[in-house]
Amino acid sequence: MNRQVITKRVKIIPALLLALLSPLLVMAQEPLPEMVFIKGGKFKMGSNLDVRDEQPVHDVILDDFYIGKYEITQDQWKWIMAGDTNKRFFEGCGSCPVERVSWYNVMEFIEKLNQESGMNYRLPTEAEWEYAARGGLLSKGYKYSGSNFIDSVAWKDGNSGNTVHPVGRKKPNELGVFDMTGNVFEWCSDWYSPTWYQVSGKGNPKGPDKGVSRVMRGGSWFHDHTGLRVTDRESGNPEFRYGYVGFRLCRSAE
Repeated sequence: MNRQVITKRVKIIPALLLALLSPLLVMAQEPLPEMVFIKGGKFKMGSNLDVRDEQPVHDVILDDFYIGKYEITQDQWKWIMAGDTNKRFFEGCGSCPVERVSWYNVMEFIEKLNQESGMNYRLPTEAEWEYAARGGLLSKGYKYSGSNFIDSVAWKDGNSGNTVHPVGRKKPNELGVFDMTGNVFEWCSDWYSPTWYQVSGKGNPKGPDKGVSRVMRGGSWFHDHTGLRVTDRESGNPEFRYGYVGFRLCRSAE
């Protein structure tokens, strides 16, 4: 074999490995999330499927914002929440999304992260979450976040092996955001109401003023197709630590 060809292959293989591993290496060393700029705009929120809490389809207008490129990982959680002694459902995977964190735990994480970073991170609103999952102004109208072929974008029942997986291993959506379908559900800032879409305002809606459960979106490692659509709405007790719910961060573009 030509020595020049061998040399080229030797150079290419480490380069490919570095490209695959670099997002995980960065996240392992840096607690601040990598953010993706989302240009605001107008979109149709909800669906025409026979699902009561996704109706009616209604116009929503959002300002510019940033959203996490990846779900917050176990390593990032530990970096900020060193005193949290609660075990993860899937221990020992630093680059996997953190789970078994309640909505109130997440609020504590965000408060500490903002104090240490001087930033103004928060959870996305349900409207911001759906807009980003759909691909924002670049949306191609996919059923799932980034594709109509669910296995290409999501860890779910049937391909997950009943476990979470390191973030960023599936194909991103139109905006370059990963895992908005599957892996773990993601807490949103809103209180949940099955009738919210009937009364929601158009401009930067933030959900009901009060409620019992908080919105969570995106499906998880053990949910099937119906739990993973970009319009699917679920909710959870904000005090519970579910083994299939994590989060990603957001911040306003100000």
